[in-house]
Amino acid sequence: GSCFIRTDQLDGETDWKLKVAVSCTQRLPALGDLFSINAYVYAQKPQLDIHSFEGTFTREDSDPAVHESLSIENTLWASTVVASGTVIGVVIYTGKETRSVMNTSNPKNKVGLLDLELNQLTKALFLALVALSVVMVTLQGFVGPWYRNLFRFLLLFSYIIPISLRVNLDMGKAAYGWMIMKDDNIPGTVVRTSTIPEELGRLVYLLTDKTGTLTQNEMIFKRLHLGTVSYGTDTMDEIQSHIINSYSQVHSQNSGNSTSSTPSRKLQSSAPKVRKSVSSRIHEAVKAIALCHNVTPVYESRAGVSGETEYAEVDQDFSDENRAYQASSPDEVALVQWTESVGLTLVNRDLTSMQLKTPGGHILTYYILQIFPFTSESKRMGIIVRDESSGEITFYMKGADVAMSTIVQYNDWLEEECGNMAREGLRTLVVAKKSLTEEQYQDFESRYNQAKLSIHDRNLKVAAVVESLEREMELLCLTGVEDQLQADVRPTLEMLRNAGIKIWMLTGDKLETATCIAKSSHLVSRTQDIHIFRPVTTRGEAHLELNAFRRKHDCALVISGDSLEVCLKYYEHEFVELACQCPAVVCCRCSPTQKAHIVKLLQHHTGKRTCAIGDGGNDVSMIQAADCGIGVEGKEGKQASLAADFSITQFKHIGRLLMVHGRNSYKRSAALGQFVMHRGLIISTMQAVFSSVFYFASVPLYQGFLMVGYATIYTMFPVFSLVLDQDVKPEMALLYPELYKDLTKGRSLSFKTFLIWVLISIYQGGILMYGALLLFESEFVHVVAISFTALILTELLMVALTIRTWHWLMVVAEFLSLGCYVASLAFLNEYFGIGRVSFGAFLDVAFITTVTFLWKVSAITVVSCLPLYILKYLKRKFSPPSYSKLTS
Repeated sequence: GSCFIRTDQLDGETDWKLKVAVSCTQRLPALGDLFSINAYVYAQKPQLDIHSFEGTFTREDSDPAVHESLSIENTLWASTVVASGTVIGVVIYTGKETRSVMNTSNPKNKVGLLDLELNQLTKALFLALVALSVVMVTLQGFVGPWYRNLFRFLLLFSYIIPISLRVNLDMGKAAYGWMIMKDDNIPGTVVRTSTIPEELGRLVYLLTDKTGTLTQNEMIFKRLHLGTVSYGTDTMDEIQSHIINSYSQVHSQNSGNSTSSTPSRKLQSSAPKVRKSVSSRIHEAVKAIALCHNVTPVYESRAGVSGETEYAEVDQDFSDENRAYQASSPDEVALVQWTESVGLTLVNRDLTSMQLKTPGGHILTYYILQIFPFTSESKRMGIIVRDESSGEITFYMKGADVAMSTIVQYNDWLEEECGNMAREGLRTLVVAKKSLTEEQYQDFESRYNQAKLSIHDRNLKVAAVVESLEREMELLCLTGVEDQLQADVRPTLEMLRNAGIKIWMLTGDKLETATCIAKSSHLVSRTQDIHIFRPVTTRGEAHLELNAFRRKHDCALVISGDSLEVCLKYYEHEFVELACQCPAVVCCRCSPTQKAHIVKLLQHHTGKRTCAIGDGGNDVSMIQAADCGIGVEGKEGKQASLAADFSITQFKHIGRLLMVHGRNSYKRSAALGQFVMHRGLIISTMQAVFSSVFYFASVPLYQGFLMVGYATIYTMFPVFSLVLDQDVKPEMALLYPELYKDLTKGRSLSFKTFLIWVLISIYQGGILMYGALLLFESEFVHVVAISFTALILTELLMVALTIRTWHWLMVVAEFLSLGCYVASLAFLNEYFGIGRVSFGAFLDVAFITTVTFLWKVSAITVVSCLPLYILKYLKRKFSPPSYSKLTS
């Protein structure tokens, strides 16, 4: 972890700046243990003596010596083009040690719960196959080469194993994916995997990101509070009129008597005890918001006009339609856009100055003396500016109420108003200022530069110097910005909660903001208690806090990532057990790795299906770890949507995706899987009965072509048409999300339903075979034609019995299959004999056209199917399923 930067060709006569990218904080043994060195700079020039300890270097070729510290401000970033001189840098952390790689997990192969359940049933069917073959050989009496007979029986009964199940299911899943992507109600949805669409119908936990997923990541200025008066969206015009009046007065004074205006302004600023008018307070507040930020206005060149940007900047053609704002945070942009709307516009900014345009069109220039960027530790940002016209030096600061409440002068309204705004779901910022004299600033600057050059504890020393300024600051205003929720987030979350899905919000945002959004999105209902898990660092603290949480019932949990880490380290099982009982959980300050860890914890401890939804690269690990990952295409790019199993354009689409498509996919796959098993079991039962009648001979009942046709052309279309079946209409599924709760219990496909289908298969197979033997005793030579015809009719009727809502394609499939079978009776008559060697019988067309054949086959079919229809009617009459109550 060392870094060596070398500059061989530096021009000693011209000014230059050495810029290096540094991220190493380890000690370098070669340079001794005295220093924790970030970069070591070396120059092969006698007139340059450059030293670098913890990112500082000294130039001694000029007089006086210039000391600078290496920081973000003078870092040479990747892809930078060096215009003159040479700079050689070494990247220290690469490959597996970079943050992006350490936050990324290897994607796993996802297998649906339905596939695992069907695998279990297939194993049971295999055991049944072996058992049945052994029973047949045993009843045969182990005569002759019995092991050969055992294998013959294994082959004869092999239709018990549903080989076509995998093909049918995969085709069904492809059909579900196509239906999802073609749904006009959720446009732009992309299915990126064809293996787990039915997982959408089994979800119990939904883990969601906040910014960009629940919210639009678009900030809008909503509230300005001055302590005695509050302005909302409907009273912004009052602020605008105050700003216009105050600046017009200032400029009229300047034009009338330029010498007298400055003292009057100085007098006003140096007398804070005098109660200011509302107009002057608004003036100060808006100016502070317009100056205290890191926003840069960018001028787009007009279409077809080259060099427009340069012209705009040089000649100050600050046209509004060309201007766009760039900042590290959308909150910052929202504040500057608001000051523009009330009349004070940021028109230009560089490293040393910024310019504001007043409502009257005058340009005010402010020199940036110092800037203190926002950090997650300080929770505030500050800036020191000098007014070009008056020479006044002002220190502006804005930040979170928790950080600013101790910095500003005593007041009795800040805490209460912050709470009020938070309850409205607004993100609050406290704005304050402090006027500095030239002497005060010079003293501060010398101490600040000295602290920045320190070798040990630089951050602490710099923070201490800045804090010396942050005392008794004048509170100007409190701002409220709304990160607008996405469309229909509240009804969607309510729908998911009613469907029995527990929602966990995992966000990197601070606790206050996360709590605000949880309330405003109705993730946590307004009547519900919230338990904010206080920060814990030791095992004892975690134990006490868990006990306090255990005593509360039916309350939402809000916990930070650090506290979560401690709880999981010592009390993993207890914490997860308590958290799973909560109606909603909010985890703030979560790292991407933590998000994925929480998903795995839920899977491990509950065994339930989890779904993760997010919109940015920091959500990819969580999406890949979940049983079902959903990506939202938002402002943070397509990284999440490309890594996910399903990609949607808006959060509200998840409601229809789960309630309608998830429900249908699961129900249809369950019905399709069990019907394919039934199709194999019934023909194996008939083979078993046939062999039993003929003294357990291992003779096939049907020729190979008939067996192939049975699984494909004769029954394929009706059975596959089950993928179009639906128990309730989409509108009903969305109106009554409670129906979704039944799906999570897995009752559509279980050992109970499987055993019911096994019994049905045995009953129908027995009836079809014994019926053919009893009714056609004299025409036994035609047993293949008789039993196979009854079998096909039974299968078609069973499909009709299973279907809950008819679709025109289902009717077409039924009649198409029946037509194919009737046609094959005419063309494939040689296949309908019972083994041409032993009986020499072929299909007699004259025989199958007789009334006797038709009524006897019909009788066998009715006996095999009618009792099932009666049982289904009685069940729906006396114990109807929940969905059937809504179909009427």
